[in-house]
Amino acid sequence: MKPRFVIKDQVRSASLCPAPATLGVDCDGRITAWSSAAGDLFGLTASLALEHDFADLLVHRDDCDRVKEALGEVGAGRRWAGVLSARCAGADARDVDFRWDAAQSADARTVAMVSADVAVSVDGLGACAGQERLALLNEASSRIGSTLDIGQTAAELIDVAVPRLADTAGVLVLERLLEDEVSDRETDGAAVVRRLAAGVAGPQSDAWRTAFPIDEVSVYPAWTPYAQAMATRRSVLFGRLDSELAKEIAQQVCGREMVSELLHQTSFLVVPLKARGEVLGFVVLARRPDREEFGDQDVALAEELAARAAICIDNARLYNQERRTALTLQSSLLPTNLGTPLGLEIAHRYLPASDLTGVGGDWFDVIPLPGSRVALVVGDVMGHGTRAAATMGQLRTAVRTLAALDLPPAEVLHRLDQMTQDLDATQIATCMYATYDPVGRGWAFARAGHVPPIILWPDGSTAVLELPPGLPLGIGDGHFETRELRLPAGATLVLCTDGLVESRERDIDEGMAALCETLKGADSGLEQMCDTTIEALRPNHDRDDIALLMARVHTLTPDQIATTTLPTSPSSVHRARALVRATLSGWGLSGILDTAELLVSELVTNAVQHGRGPVEVRLLRSTTFIIEVGDSSLAPPLLRTPDSLAETGRGLQLIKSLAQRWGIRRGPDGKIVWCDIAILPPDAL
Repeated sequence: MKPRFVIKDQVRSASLCPAPATLGVDCDGRITAWSSAAGDLFGLTASLALEHDFADLLVHRDDCDRVKEALGEVGAGRRWAGVLSARCAGADARDVDFRWDAAQSADARTVAMVSADVAVSVDGLGACAGQERLALLNEASSRIGSTLDIGQTAAELIDVAVPRLADTAGVLVLERLLEDEVSDRETDGAAVVRRLAAGVAGPQSDAWRTAFPIDEVSVYPAWTPYAQAMATRRSVLFGRLDSELAKEIAQQVCGREMVSELLHQTSFLVVPLKARGEVLGFVVLARRPDREEFGDQDVALAEELAARAAICIDNARLYNQERRTALTLQSSLLPTNLGTPLGLEIAHRYLPASDLTGVGGDWFDVIPLPGSRVALVVGDVMGHGTRAAATMGQLRTAVRTLAALDLPPAEVLHRLDQMTQDLDATQIATCMYATYDPVGRGWAFARAGHVPPIILWPDGSTAVLELPPGLPLGIGDGHFETRELRLPAGATLVLCTDGLVESRERDIDEGMAALCETLKGADSGLEQMCDTTIEALRPNHDRDDIALLMARVHTLTPDQIATTTLPTSPSSVHRARALVRATLSGWGLSGILDTAELLVSELVTNAVQHGRGPVEVRLLRSTTFIIEVGDSSLAPPLLRTPDSLAETGRGLQLIKSLAQRWGIRRGPDGKIVWCDIAILPPDAL
């Protein structure tokens, strides 16, 4: 790098463009604020200007009437911009047209903060150029910011600026603003930026595109005009870029020799992109050596274009940031591994919304229950954005907590409804909650204002499962009902959110009919069915959140279940141990035989001594080995801590120590005490 004093001299030769004059006006048209730049333009000190009528600065009565109307618009929260003829009492004391831009101020006393730039000289030859600039600004207002895409906004600015304002232009934004995570890169005052868009007109277009490729990340040292413009927040203008600085930029920044030749003797302008008090990046514009240099009017025009583009870019950045936050929060709260429930085949899909207004609180879950049963949940928080996603996470956690209590579906929704009201009275949600027992293939359903489930029967026909609709969660006084159903092997239950079946083009009834028609006759695997369903019903990208959960019923095989009924006799303990030995040997699980025999002995002994009626023993093989012992008594066994002299009370303590989990739940005619044991891998035997 060259010595810094040479660099400073080079930067000093640049022109830092002056800021526009600003003044404040109250609702009566009196001047309430006056900048030094306004004093230079109008030849009035602040003491003379304050509290005077704004109309005194104007030449034409029509302009005075326009100002009164504009103040009313600004006071109502709208922005006003236009061209007015004002009396300039400065050095040349001429009547000059000014471009005015007024917006509501945070100051309660001030209705409008007016920014005035010289736009068109009323005298003679400047009129045509001024009209062209105004036309360019009008075009920029309609073209820049048509979408909330940062790259598209940058490209729209380039399309407006090239070739009318500059022969070449580029839009570069700070790299850290485009990253999902904050970078810890040391910059030492340098500008680390990414080129989002570039445009070139005239000769050497291919060379320019090669020298300055789009999406390239560049590090511009602090001495460069690029970093200077961002650090000072002021435009940097070189009437002609000399060969020395052009070569320095080429060698130290780009590393491309052709850059020096391209930049040499160009009229060179760097304008910072500023929005909401922050510098987002900069716009660089250049004119060929054979074209007129950038003047003050060009700088003002470029700054106006950059200001409009900066607001649009910042809006897009904030939009993308909020959308990423909502999606990250939402995806982190959704289940990542649903496992394989006993007797069910599961497939699922979740598609986030295509824009932030659709990112909401759709969720699904598959929750293990005691006895290898399972709960299937699909819900939808009404509303969008981060708040809806956060509420979804709270509801999903609450559902899992309530499911662990092994309550009937209607009771789960009732308690969830109460909790939703406590969370936020303004948030409501719909939910579908279903439980499945793989032994009897029995389902229990409850619905809280949610889309009803669809059943695909083994013969390929479909039906909407008619359930009491219930009110959405959070409304209060909701009455929910549990309905039970037994599905045959091969039947498929389809749960979804309204994003799949409802859109702008069709209502929910039409969507449900279309979903039934799509599923009808489907004989492929569940994964393929999920893809086919979404592609058929929501093929485009303009969509709400979509959650889809499919569950296909399978009959348990002999190597998954073994049952027996025993009398309330002490001999039943021996018979239960024999069942465990025979079952585990047949299933190839001899490694847990000793533990299983001991646990079934304790469970059956408790049932014989403290229960009533016949003793039901059920052995299940899932991800764990499960032992269930049921009797007709509703009195639950109590976990005690006996003293050293006690002769009883150690059975449940033993079960607690040896089992992976254990618990008690209500059965069809009494209670069931269960425990499960981890299945050892073959190499651990």
